[in-house]
Amino acid sequence: MKKNILLFITIASVFSFNCFAQKARVNSAEKKYDNYAYIDAIKTYKRVAEKGYKSADMFKKLGNAYYYNSQFVEAEKWYSELFAITTDIEPEYYYRYSQSLKSIGENDKANEIFKKFDELSTNDTRGKLFNKNTNFLEKIKQNSGRYKVEDAGINSQYSDYGTSFYLNKIVFASARDTGSLGQRKHSWTDQYFTNLYVSDLGENMSTGKVNKFSKKINSKFNESTPIFTKDGKTMYFTRNNFLDGKKGKDGNNTTLVKIYKANFKNNQWENITELPFNSNNYSTAHPALSPDEKILYFASDMPGTLGQSDLFKVKINDDGSFEKPVNLGNSINTEGKETFPFITDENEIYFASDGHPGLGGLDVFVSKINEDGTFEEVENVGSEINSPKDDFAYLIDTKSRRGFFSSNRDGGQGYDDIYKFLETKRLICEQLLYGEITDITTGEVLPNTKIALLDDNLNIIDSIISDEKGNYSIAVKCGKRYSVRAIRNNYSTKEKIITIAKENGNTHLPFELEKIDCQVAIGDDLGKCFDIKMIYFDFDKSDIRIEAAIDLEKILDVMNQYPKMKLDIRSHTDSRGTFKYNEALSDRRAKSTINWLIENGIEKNRLIGKGYGESQLINKCSDGVDCTEEEHQLNRRSEFIITGL
Repeated sequence: MKKNILLFITIASVFSFNCFAQKARVNSAEKKYDNYAYIDAIKTYKRVAEKGYKSADMFKKLGNAYYYNSQFVEAEKWYSELFAITTDIEPEYYYRYSQSLKSIGENDKANEIFKKFDELSTNDTRGKLFNKNTNFLEKIKQNSGRYKVEDAGINSQYSDYGTSFYLNKIVFASARDTGSLGQRKHSWTDQYFTNLYVSDLGENMSTGKVNKFSKKINSKFNESTPIFTKDGKTMYFTRNNFLDGKKGKDGNNTTLVKIYKANFKNNQWENITELPFNSNNYSTAHPALSPDEKILYFASDMPGTLGQSDLFKVKINDDGSFEKPVNLGNSINTEGKETFPFITDENEIYFASDGHPGLGGLDVFVSKINEDGTFEEVENVGSEINSPKDDFAYLIDTKSRRGFFSSNRDGGQGYDDIYKFLETKRLICEQLLYGEITDITTGEVLPNTKIALLDDNLNIIDSIISDEKGNYSIAVKCGKRYSVRAIRNNYSTKEKIITIAKENGNTHLPFELEKIDCQVAIGDDLGKCFDIKMIYFDFDKSDIRIEAAIDLEKILDVMNQYPKMKLDIRSHTDSRGTFKYNEALSDRRAKSTINWLIENGIEKNRLIGKGYGESQLINKCSDGVDCTEEEHQLNRRSEFIITGL
């Protein structure tokens, strides 16, 4: 018994010692974690976890360390360990776990975890986007098959990413410089610090020899994601908070990143200055310019950010000063990460996000920028550019539809790699509204007719004149509703409402216009001047309805204008019902119409009429023939044949 007691005490002591030792190691890791030294933290946490030590806080930080480094296989492993010991955790961990699961192809389980995230965070934009786009994988599939992707030819075994056009060259960030004196590694990524490199661009975006970009720009810390003005004389770029040999830090003693500006003078880059909206206490990064170079877009976690990082824009004044940055809003930004913007000369914004529904990690998305600064629907660009890992820094030349993007997808040469692509099919939905303008009576084409396009508030958006053949065509937006008006002298203006399909193609909308001055002769149907196809009666009735009286008022008005005009009023039915019944019903209706006109002042001797029942059908729909309701409707008609003028 003593042996057993002694053994128990000995074992307990051993476990107690190990416990204290492991706790000390965890505390060490936590300090490194809080200082963004994620790789060191990973090593420490992992050694502790592999010894069987379990802690929700440790699994959170271990999972986060891999998640923030986009190593989703390992992130999923440790988030799985976290969820195995507790589900009473913050909603954000459900989101990160679902993203990690998605990145390794566990889509069903990822969706299950994401739904729980949505339940726990009821007002999160990411949940709303997911619920709005429950078939997002099908949508991504539809957007795929549009790119030919290949290695850019400039990659190393280290991190290469973030391309920018510079005259006839391409500039990018790379951690390949491992041999320079004083070259250092970043403890967050375990990668060497990045500098800017440059390569000539040849035909079809082929790359040449890689050289360092500029000693004036490159420092002993990180430089990345430059953007250049069209004349090549001004650049904006991202760098760690380091200028003139001094390193800036935030309140946690961490060196963040800022956007800097430089000018090209005397054959070199000089006058490096940080932008005035930078701060030691938050990051600004990844600048992009609008086509007119008057607006700078960038990513930041500055105050006013909706998520982990948002996209902002800031106006550049003519004197080079900057206005106050403005958040792009929740049509672009989510509670996740939005980063790496790029603006095309067609006013499209491409950006990377892990908040909009995607394939995992960062995906590349695109939206059209409207003239008023608002954005069209955000679209995932598809599965050739996007993968289960991080895909970002999309850059395209809109004329050749060739460009570059960066990714840490499987099969690359280094930590991040640069890929080049050819876009073979446009994603942004394009629709053409077209049609013919004709006379409703004669079928004659009507050239020089104005077609006006109006929005829901009846504001004219655009207008066009029909050509010599009466044809028109006008560019419209997919999925939008329009009022379309056809306007021509001596014709009644006609308006139609149409909703454009949400896919590329053409929408046909013809117009038949009615002359205001209707020319008639003996034998013509006066009703056609007013597009009167039928005087409506209640079923099995011959009493004049209010709708019918409105049309008869038009006939009455014309007969009052032309006192010598005489009419033969003919009423017709379809073939349903017996021949005798239809003939009697139509005759009663013809006489009812005549009586209404007489009661309203027309002399009896100016009117004759009878019912023809189904004896004068104008189509195939006789007894025993299967016809649609629309086909039967054509036979139910009223005619006002002019017999005298």
